[in-house]
Amino acid sequence: MKAFMDDNFLLTTETAKILYHNYANRMPIIDYHCHINPREIFENKTYDNLSEIWLGGDHYKWRSMRSNGIAEELITGRESTPYQKFEQWAATVPRLIGNPLYHWTHLELQRYFGIFKPLNPSTCAGIWAEANHQLHTMPVRSIIEKYNVRVICTTDDPIDDLKWHQLLRADDGFKTKVLPTFRPDKTVNIDKPGFNLYLDQLGEVCDITINSVDDLLLALQTRLSYFVENGCRAADHGLDYIVYSQNDNVDMILKKVRSGLSISQAEADAFKTVILKFCAAEYRKHNIVMQLHYGAVRNNNPNAMTSIGPDTGYDAINGRADSGASLGSLLGALQATDSLPRTIIYSLNPADNAQIGTIIGCFQSDEIAGKIQHGSAWWFNDTKTGMVEHLTSLANLSVLSNFVGMLTDSRSFLSYTRHEYFRRILCELLGTWVETGEYPADIAILGNIVEDICYRNALRYFNLEELLNE
Repeated sequence: MKAFMDDNFLLTTETAKILYHNYANRMPIIDYHCHINPREIFENKTYDNLSEIWLGGDHYKWRSMRSNGIAEELITGRESTPYQKFEQWAATVPRLIGNPLYHWTHLELQRYFGIFKPLNPSTCAGIWAEANHQLHTMPVRSIIEKYNVRVICTTDDPIDDLKWHQLLRADDGFKTKVLPTFRPDKTVNIDKPGFNLYLDQLGEVCDITINSVDDLLLALQTRLSYFVENGCRAADHGLDYIVYSQNDNVDMILKKVRSGLSISQAEADAFKTVILKFCAAEYRKHNIVMQLHYGAVRNNNPNAMTSIGPDTGYDAINGRADSGASLGSLLGALQATDSLPRTIIYSLNPADNAQIGTIIGCFQSDEIAGKIQHGSAWWFNDTKTGMVEHLTSLANLSVLSNFVGMLTDSRSFLSYTRHEYFRRILCELLGTWVETGEYPADIAILGNIVEDICYRNALRYFNLEELLNE
């Protein structure tokens, strides 16, 4: 029987062990998409206890606890204590066999706290005491440095003043680069509540009254330039689905909404298409990466939405049959006008893997290897199974060696172990192909592929070489 989560966790072949220990494990981390708060990095926040850093905003864990029959008051409630919440998590963990949360929990205990005991009700009190004792001497910068994180790309609203990024950039004592990512969802989602209020706020920041599409485009252009001046290397769009719809009257569509009138879904899609195309052209002009995340159906539980709010674990996978056609049309229209930037495409629906894999092959170029990327297994798919399926599909239909690798997509400073989890799975997959005779056992070539996927591809793709040499 193999030991529980030992040095060769997830590594079953000799080739996999060599690739992980000699190559993958040595590479720094570029976490090019996350939801970390830059203020907490600048202020070098220290967490009080495991519940605060583990359970404070982790909807992955909240969902599992709910599925284990735990009362909401003991998950997100204000009356329960941090330790009571942790007790419920400790009671849930042993039941998570086959769930990545089991692996993530114990990787974090092992790597950050040197605790190798499984978390369960009998070890709960001891782990709580030991980890909390160490947390008091583990400010977030030390956590980041411990995992050799070279770059962190946060997710930021266009109206953000980027104060904390500026302060971090001026801080010579912290070597990790913390860069903003432009996330203009609120300007795109004309059919979502709060759209008019947000345009008013954006207009104030830009000193523009936004009453027309041209006004909005000027505001976006202004804010993107500001982001680029402050080190932005990527933009991100969270879409319900990929849109591509033509309408010559988008200015009238915006004026209707600004006047408080309702619009049809077709009108909303036409407006979104115009904004997306404009943003993409600006990204290409500024040589930054466009990321498209889609395929989620959000806030499915109306009672929970009312009582707890969004982003609390009530989202699910969505799927639309026309996603591929719309994606092809969008990328094709951008290509036709020489305005297609480097683009990473993520669908929450794993059924879209092959679709994305074939579409990206239609728009590659000699600008950079893998200009159009099939983004890493995301959200519900960053499981062992999901990663293997994603990597296998990418290898089948494209060039796996050009993949830009993993990201955390997390709000937790302990989540850098997800890069380790991915790297172990990657090395195991490659090692299996070697051991079954599907690829020669040329460790030099294989090691180079592993190092590229774990670090160097992202370094090149996001234009980070010069920044890291400053």
